[in-house]
Amino acid sequence: MENSLKLFDFSKKINYKNEILAGLTVAMTMIPESLSFAILAGLSPLTGLYAAFMMGLVTAILGGRPGMVSGGAGATIVVLIALIKTHGIEYLFATVVLAGIFQLLVGVLKLGKFVRLIPQPVMYGFLNGLAVIIFMAQIEQFKFTDAHGAVSWLQGTSLYSMVGLTALTIAIVYFFPKITKVVPASLVAILIVFGVVVGFGINTKTVADIAHISGSLPSFHIPGIPFSLETLQIIFPYALIMAGVGLIESLLTLSMVDEITNSKGNANKESVAQGVANITNGFFGGMGGCAMVAQTLVNLNAGSRARLSGIIASITILIIILVGAPFIEKIPMAALVGVMMVVAISTFQWVSIRIVNKMPKSDIFVGMTVALITIVLHNLALAVLVGVIISALVFAWDNATRIRARKHTDENGVKYYEILGPLFFGSVTTFTDKFDPNNDPEQVVIDFKESRIVDMSAIDALDKLSKRYAQQNKRLHLKHLSEDCRKMLKNAEAVIEVNIQDDPTYKVMPEK
Repeated sequence: MENSLKLFDFSKKINYKNEILAGLTVAMTMIPESLSFAILAGLSPLTGLYAAFMMGLVTAILGGRPGMVSGGAGATIVVLIALIKTHGIEYLFATVVLAGIFQLLVGVLKLGKFVRLIPQPVMYGFLNGLAVIIFMAQIEQFKFTDAHGAVSWLQGTSLYSMVGLTALTIAIVYFFPKITKVVPASLVAILIVFGVVVGFGINTKTVADIAHISGSLPSFHIPGIPFSLETLQIIFPYALIMAGVGLIESLLTLSMVDEITNSKGNANKESVAQGVANITNGFFGGMGGCAMVAQTLVNLNAGSRARLSGIIASITILIIILVGAPFIEKIPMAALVGVMMVVAISTFQWVSIRIVNKMPKSDIFVGMTVALITIVLHNLALAVLVGVIISALVFAWDNATRIRARKHTDENGVKYYEILGPLFFGSVTTFTDKFDPNNDPEQVVIDFKESRIVDMSAIDALDKLSKRYAQQNKRLHLKHLSEDCRKMLKNAEAVIEVNIQDDPTYKVMPEK
């Protein structure tokens, strides 16, 4: 409870001007994204805006880290597009509730830390893929759909004005911070381009061309679906993927904010907040969501470091839904496209290209694979999973080649093999090749002081090795086995026979 009371912790100096301006800017950049993702998924734009408001508010208050922004967009809605097409919007709401429950459980069971198992190249690939997706989604705005539903590129004046206004936006966002950082550049860009369009009467695509947004407060509504096992079978896989993607994206964003601000966020608390926010969304007609990398970057660049900006952003979105719709509908799409393009460019990890010749080949491969899966399949969960698996296999392969043996014979003619490096499924072959049962003396000792027996493959290899020595009437002894390795061998006694030399003084792990 203390943590939620710290929301307005007056001992910390909050820069109110920065927080309020950052909140307004975030609201301005969240609206176009929530709109475009809702439209992309074939939902009413309001579902997107409600999601932005509720996700933003709940996670700003309960979340694991000040400065982080969540909203109704990102990868979570991309994974649900198929479900919406086949089963409709009520199933979407039910899925969002179930996904929220999964996320809540992850936080309560303190499983958030597993996101730390994601290696750096996977992070690079993930962010680069996301940047490309955001950028490509903006290119779509340069097309239009005619009365027959055919999609084609803008032509002539409308194309030039769109490109010109987008370029103007990008230029303002890029150069304005060099003049002053008092007001967020993206907000200034949107206002200037808005002014230019109105002032010169330029006819260009506005938010209204995409959708009308005006509505009431979100109201409580239980998803209208049959409560049956069959329904659960339909929504379960979608909810699982959505929960996974949402958490991965949120916790990656969390660690990104940790790096930028040099402070530590709480992954489990963030998971709980995401869960509660998604459950709220499902019951109040929002499309659900997760942390938004782009908006979080906008928020941090605008100087926000507290929870206030997230709360301001959500309330701004609510006010806009209730009263500001006519103004928002007049915002030129070019301005929003420009802002999002800059966000995509800043999300892209350019450093990963700079250090490409200094990275191990396997890491480059992992990064590129993750980026490609993200871009081609839009499936962030799969991309990250594949990346982690490849990284784990590469790690196993690298360690497999690292096992070594030091050999020496003492004055009694006993031959010692000192093993260095772990003995596991990957290193078994290399390990076995180091021994020479035909020419070794009658007593052979394998010393595991610098090694460990890790798995069943290792035990099996030792068994085969001791049988090869037994055929030659020679004895193989194992020495300096740590307590956990001994336990493993003891459990495997039915399967193998090996002689362990008792070494009562030597214990790596105290007996439990």
